[in-house]
Parts: sequence; structure tokens; C-alpha cells
Amino acid sequence: MKFENSSAIVTGGASGLGLATVRRLVERGAQVVIADLPASNGAAVADELGSQVQFVAADVASEEQMQAAIGAATSRAPLRALVNCAGRGGALRILDKEGNPGSQEFYENIVRVNLFGTFNALRLASAAMAKNDIEDGDRGVCVLTSSVAAWEGQIGQIPYASAKAGIVGMTIVAARDLAQRAIRVVTIAPGIFDTPILARLPENVRESLGASVPHPPRLGQPDEFARLAMHVFENSMLNGETIRLDGAIRMQPR
Repeated sequence: MKFENSSAIVTGGASGLGLATVRRLVERGAQVVIADLPASNGAAVADELGSQVQFVAADVASEEQMQAAIGAATSRAPLRALVNCAGRGGALRILDKEGNPGSQEFYENIVRVNLFGTFNALRLASAAMAKNDIEDGDRGVCVLTSSVAAWEGQIGQIPYASAKAGIVGMTIVAARDLAQRAIRVVTIAPGIFDTPILARLPENVRESLGASVPHPPRLGQPDEFARLAMHVFENSMLNGETIRLDGAIRMQPR
């Protein structure tokens, strides 16, 4: 993919995996729109990175707000890249300590952001990409973000694991569906990465989490996710696949 004279949208691009990907795209000459929540530091990131980057406040599951982000991107250059990193976690047990059923509302909120939001970003970005001319065999490429929790969700992760498993399930279907439009879809499933959420944990806990990774025995770095996303854009045979990026970890029940 040629990034010059092309635009990209990175949801959740104000921090963590998304921000690392924004930086890589900027290096390659893309015009980048960060779609993130109003409370994020997306505006500050855009100011820091310069004129190639624009922040649009957006809830990834909102059609209106994501359309605004896509409009901002296409006003700069044809939209050829989507990286969907927006997501949220949260603990929920099926039954609490007293045996009461877990919150259906909480479950729906987590799934809404992670799964419905992924589909929303995918469908709207694809509609814009389908209008592009084909370059290097593609009209566009969509990189989605799942998690190793899709296979080995831990106790308390049921809404998050459900949503991330849904993203894995949609990947091959979306790739087959969009093949006629020359749009590729690939999902990255990270393991334990050094993101702002983990940054809040005590250092000894962070070290223990890193040591649980077989090799390399450390937390993943956001730029390692970004580098894989860039490879997906450049390797046209990568399509319909979910790639685990996890140092061979297999999560324990808790």
C-alpha cells in the first residue's frame, strides 16, 4: 500500500496500541484521523504530531460520529486504511458472591463498544474504501483488534472475551464478503501489552505479568502491534486471518 496521498482512520488512536500505529502511519506519509472519545487526549496528540493528524471525537459504536471521522479522512485523501483499536474491558462474573446473576446491562455495554463498534467502523470505512481506485491490488485494508481472551478468557472477562471472540469470527466472513470490492480484512490478537491500563498497576504486578510470557518474557510493546499492522497493509496475501501477537502465552483461568 502506498500511504502517500492516502488517509487512514485509527480508532482508539489517542493512546496505547492505536497511538503507536498513528505514529507509524505518519512516518509513512499517511493523512491520519484519530477517532477517540472526547475525554481522550486525542487533540493533544494531533497537535504534537502536526498537520498530518486530525482528531475527531467519536464513539466507535455511533454511526453519526464515525461518519464524521470518515468524512474528515476522505476530505484529506482517499481512505485506504482502518485500524480499529477502540475498546474497553471490565470485570463481570456470571454469578456474584451471593449467587445473584451478573449485570446484563454491563455485559451489553462492553460488547457494544468492542464488537458492535468494530462492525460499525468496518462497515462504514469499507463503504468509503469501495469508492477508491485499485492500487497495488487493493482499494483498502481494515485491521481489527481482538485479544488472546477470544480463546482463553479469564474468569471475570466474559463480556470482553465474548466480544473479542466475535471479532475473530467476523474476520474471515468480512474478508470473503469484501473480496469482491478488493478490500482486505485482518485481525491482530494481542497478548499482554504495556498499555495505559497496565501502566496503572504496581511495578511488581507488571513484572509478574511479563514473566508469564514464554518468550520474550516481558510485556508486549505497542510499537510491536503497530509494526505488525504496517506489515498487514504491505503484504497483500494477508487476508481473512487472525494473527496472535502474544509471545506464545496461553492465559490461565484467573
